[in-house]
Amino acid sequence: MSFDKTTIARISRLARIATTEAEQERLAGELGGILAWVEQLDEVDVEGVAPMTSVVEMNLKAREDVVSDGANAEGILKNAPRSAHGFFVVPKVVE
Repeated sequence: MSFDKTTIARISRLARIATTEAEQERLAGELGGILAWVEQLDEVDVEGVAPMTSVVEMNLKAREDVVSDGANAEGILKNAPRSAHGFFVVPKVVE
Protein backbone atom coordinates (compact mmCIF):
# COMPACT_ATOMS: atom_id res chain seq x y z
CA MET A 1 0.00 0.00 0.00
CA SER A 2 1.40 3.38 -0.92
CA PHE A 3 0.69 6.71 0.69
CA ASP A 4 0.82 10.16 -0.82
CA LYS A 5 1.84 13.33 0.99
CA THR A 6 -1.81 14.39 1.37
CA THR A 7 -2.64 11.23 3.34
CA ILE A 8 0.48 11.60 5.50
CA ALA A 9 -0.38 15.26 6.15
CA ARG A 10 -3.89 14.25 7.24
CA ILE A 11 -2.56 11.49 9.52
CA SER A 12 -0.05 13.95 11.00
CA ARG A 13 -2.80 16.49 11.64
CA LEU A 14 -5.04 13.87 13.29
CA ALA A 15 -2.12 12.74 15.47
CA ARG A 16 -1.25 16.38 16.17
CA ILE A 17 2.31 15.86 14.92
CA ALA A 18 3.99 18.68 13.01
CA THR A 19 5.74 17.39 9.87
CA THR A 20 7.58 19.10 7.05
CA GLU A 21 7.13 18.13 3.39
CA ALA A 22 10.48 16.31 3.45
CA GLU A 23 9.42 14.34 6.52
CA GLN A 24 6.08 13.51 4.89
CA GLU A 25 7.85 11.90 1.92
CA ARG A 26 10.04 9.83 4.25
CA LEU A 27 7.08 8.89 6.43
CA ALA A 28 5.06 7.80 3.40
CA GLY A 29 7.76 5.25 2.54
CA GLU A 30 8.14 4.07 6.12
CA LEU A 31 4.40 3.70 6.69
CA GLY A 32 4.05 1.82 3.40
CA GLY A 33 6.80 -0.58 4.51
CA ILE A 34 5.15 -1.14 7.88
CA LEU A 35 1.80 -1.93 6.31
CA ALA A 36 3.44 -4.27 3.78
CA TRP A 37 4.95 -6.18 6.71
CA VAL A 38 1.54 -6.34 8.42
CA GLU A 39 0.04 -7.70 5.19
CA GLN A 40 2.68 -10.47 5.25
CA LEU A 41 1.42 -11.49 8.69
CA ASP A 42 -1.99 -12.12 7.13
CA GLU A 43 -0.42 -14.93 5.08
CA VAL A 44 0.70 -16.87 8.18
CA ASP A 45 -1.33 -20.04 8.81
CA VAL A 46 -2.63 -19.84 12.39
CA GLU A 47 -5.17 -22.65 12.07
CA GLY A 48 -5.28 -24.61 15.34
CA VAL A 49 -3.14 -22.12 17.26
CA ALA A 50 -4.78 -21.14 20.53
CA PRO A 51 -4.96 -17.43 21.38
CA MET A 52 -2.40 -16.33 23.97
CA THR A 53 -2.37 -13.62 26.60
CA SER A 54 1.34 -14.03 27.31
CA VAL A 55 4.40 -15.56 25.66
CA VAL A 56 4.74 -17.95 28.59
CA GLU A 57 1.88 -19.98 30.00
CA MET A 58 0.65 -18.61 33.31
CA ASN A 59 -2.02 -19.59 35.76
CA LEU A 60 -3.65 -16.64 37.45
CA LYS A 61 -3.84 -16.71 41.21
CA ALA A 62 -7.43 -16.99 42.34
CA ARG A 63 -9.03 -16.46 45.70
CA GLU A 64 -12.37 -17.50 47.04
CA ASP A 65 -15.16 -15.08 46.25
CA VAL A 66 -16.37 -14.45 49.78
CA VAL A 67 -18.84 -11.77 50.79
CA SER A 68 -17.64 -9.82 53.81
CA ASP A 69 -18.67 -6.72 55.69
CA GLY A 70 -15.58 -4.85 54.53
CA ALA A 71 -13.66 -5.92 57.58
CA ASN A 72 -14.42 -3.15 60.06
CA ALA A 73 -16.31 -0.22 58.52
CA GLU A 74 -16.84 1.52 61.85
CA GLY A 75 -13.15 1.31 62.69
CA ILE A 76 -12.18 2.57 59.23
CA LEU A 77 -14.52 5.56 59.51
CA LYS A 78 -12.89 6.50 62.83
CA ASN A 79 -9.80 7.51 60.78
CA ALA A 80 -11.82 9.85 58.54
CA PRO A 81 -11.79 13.59 59.28
CA ARG A 82 -15.59 13.59 58.82
CA SER A 83 -18.19 10.86 58.37
CA ALA A 84 -21.96 10.66 58.35
CA HIS A 85 -24.40 7.74 58.19
CA GLY A 86 -21.59 5.23 57.59
CA PHE A 87 -19.95 7.17 54.73
CA PHE A 88 -16.94 9.46 54.30
CA VAL A 89 -17.85 13.16 54.04
CA VAL A 90 -15.82 15.01 51.41
CA PRO A 91 -15.94 18.58 50.07
CA LYS A 92 -18.29 19.21 47.17
CA VAL A 93 -16.37 19.43 43.88
CA VAL A 94 -19.23 19.92 41.39
CA GLU A 95 -21.15 23.15 41.30
